[in-house]
Order: sequence, then structure tokens, then C-alpha cells
Amino acid sequence: MRRGIYLDYNASTPICPEAVDAMRPFLTDLYGNPSSPHWAGMPAKDAVEKARGQVASLLGCDPTEVVFTSGGSESNNHAVKGIFFANRGRGDHIITTSVEHPATIQPCRFLEKLGARLTVLPVDRNGMVDPDDVRKAITARTILITVMHANNEVGTIEPIPEISAIAREAAVPFHTDAAQTVGKISADVEELGVDLLSVAGHKVYAPKGIGAIYIREGTRIESFVHGAGHEAGRRAGTENVLLAVALGAACDVARQWVGMPRVKALRDRFREGLEDLFGGKVTLNGHPIERLPNTLNVNFVGRLGAEVLAGLPEVAASTGSACHAGSVTLSPVLAAMGVPPEEGMGAVRFSLGRSTVWEELEDVLGRLRSNLSENGHEA
Repeated sequence: MRRGIYLDYNASTPICPEAVDAMRPFLTDLYGNPSSPHWAGMPAKDAVEKARGQVASLLGCDPTEVVFTSGGSESNNHAVKGIFFANRGRGDHIITTSVEHPATIQPCRFLEKLGARLTVLPVDRNGMVDPDDVRKAITARTILITVMHANNEVGTIEPIPEISAIAREAAVPFHTDAAQTVGKISADVEELGVDLLSVAGHKVYAPKGIGAIYIREGTRIESFVHGAGHEAGRRAGTENVLLAVALGAACDVARQWVGMPRVKALRDRFREGLEDLFGGKVTLNGHPIERLPNTLNVNFVGRLGAEVLAGLPEVAASTGSACHAGSVTLSPVLAAMGVPPEEGMGAVRFSLGRSTVWEELEDVLGRLRSNLSENGHEA
């Protein structure tokens, strides 16, 4: 396989060696159903519960509050739809923001067809929602507030603790999509004060197709998949032991990476390099401080982001959300932030990972200097 420089860790991460090792026995000898109470099933059940504990340890919750899912999208869907269907007798109003991932906003839009009332709050130029806007939006019919922990495109970290305090005061369940934050910054549910939190495995160095949702004890929520009583009756379907143990192992490793100071230093040095080369022709998207330590989303003013990346075939990066790769329209997130199209059309997201080294970033700077200068973008 052709390899180059990978700077798209917000789209997907490699599987860490510990997760690979954890999976190996379940590819061969340990094949039992974890619901079967015999010699073949019990090791599988024990492995799932160990993994549940590892996820819970990273999130700072009780293992009984962790439900394994197929990924971040299912976790978000479960939170939004599950709360709606379990609380329709109390109300029908949902509050969210204009920069949520489609896996959150689309379920909300779907529920509108079933009678839900939706308030979509604006964000400022940095992509941050105002907690006071949340407070003002709450009504007697509000049954859910869902605000992502950090944005996948620009990395802005939302004021989740402040919003959770408002939600708690109003006795409204609060969900956060933490797909991009788990393993990068603290996603401790007690620090955040949330009632529900979504995890995506392939953003935390586990395989694709596995995730988890934290559901605070006592939260009224409908099951997302109905059938037999798996996952304490909260999600039917035989547990994916293979991927659950991988997620558990990845979460165990992630505890030592929270904060990512080395990666943050590399990101900031890379931004300085871009500014030295292009000056005001490169502008930042996202909050300058309250931002994921690995994420740098910049506009190459006067260029198209897709064209910039086309000139860097050796570099894996993104023109925005990975879910919108190839789009030639302004990213909905950047539009919601009020980024002028003449700037935002040149947006490129560089997201660094644990194995990123300065030599790679220096190589990218050199290629950018050469390619953009050749094409009329003075360096």
C-alpha cells in the first residue's frame, strides 16, 4: 500500500497495538457467545465486562453505565431518539447547535417529522455556543439538550460544564457527542456533568464499527435496538466481543494520552510555519485556545481547499469533515460560524496523531511552499 504523511486523525485513527493484541484470542479460540452460561461463553462474557470497565475508567463512570454500540453514529442516535421516545409524555422539545455532526442533527430532524420541536442555536465566529442561549431556549416542554464536546472540523471545545449546570437546574437530560475528545482531552462525565456521552472507537485507536454510550444511572431512555435483553436490556444483539475488547484496550491506553502536550506543541509549531510562509493568506478556523490539541483548520485564502490538497497527493488531510470529503461547497460548520466563503472555500483540516513527528510537518510545509508558489500563491 502506498504510504505518505497521515494528517487526518480526526477522520480515523490506526488501531493501537494493544487493541490488536486484545482481539487475537477472539479470532481463534475464544468464540463463545457471552450470553451462554457454559465454559465457552463465560470467557467471552468476562472479556466484555473487562472492556466495559476499561471504557468506564476512561470516562469516570460506573461500568453499568456503559453500553457498547456499533459506533459514534449509533450512540448519538440512541441518545437523541431514546430520550425522545422515553419522555414524550413530558415534552417534545430538543435543543442543539448549528455545528453538530450529522449523526446528531439528522436524528433530530427525523424526530421533527414525528412531532418533535427543535431549536438549533447559533455559534460565534469561533464555533462556540453561548450557554446563556441554551438557558433562554429551555421551555417547560424541553426533554433533551445535545451539544457536542468538540467540533470535528475546527476543534472548538464547547463549554459543556456550564451548559450541564443549566440543564441540571432545569432538570433536562443533557447529551454530548464526545467522539472527537475521548483520548485527546478529559471526557470525565462527572467533570462534564452530562447524562449521556457518545464514544466512537475509530477516533480513539480502536477499530471501526465499535463505540459506546454512557447513560447516567436513572436516565429515562428507550432501547435503540429491541430484541433479547443484551446490555442490561438497553441494546439487543449479541455483543461484538472482538471489537468490544479492542475498544476497552484502546481506552486503557488512551488514559495516558489525555491532553496530548507533545502533539499540541507540534500543531502550534506547524501553524507558526504556515504563518511564516503565507502570512495573512492563511487564517485560522476555530477557537484560538479552547481547541482540540491535535486540530488545525486553516483557510488558504484565495484558493480552494481541494486544490491545495490535490497538490499534496502524499498528504492525507481533509477539506472539512470527513463525512463531506470532496464537497466543493462551503462547509455547513464554517457557514454556521460566519466564515466568509472567499476564505472558507480554502479550508483544510490538518489533524495530528500520536505518531506525528515534526519531520513530517516540515515536509508538508516544504511541499506547500513549492506547490502554492508555483501556482501563484506567493510564499
